[in-house]
Amino acid sequence: MATKPAALPDEEADQNKRATEQRFAAIVVSVLGRLGRPDDFLRATVRLVSGDNFRVNVVTGPDITSARIAHSFFVTADTNGTVIQSTPAIEKRY
Repeated sequence: MATKPAALPDEEADQNKRATEQRFAAIVVSVLGRLGRPDDFLRATVRLVSGDNFRVNVVTGPDITSARIAHSFFVTADTNGTVIQSTPAIEKRY
């Protein structure tokens, strides 16, 4: 009976990091898909709050020195990064 070789700690950490980054990117896509993309969009940040709950901030401005958080949401997302619930509700703005 063949056994699968154990992943090295660094490889496992890299896989977990990539999976987390992909989930965060999918959450951003899901939020911007509902909200729209502001003309002066700079970036969106995603922070894990707990379990499947995240804080998403949409940052806008003409440049990074005058950036501001234009929208902020607490969201619940599935493992694929699709937003299931949001507080406040995400409405189409752009």
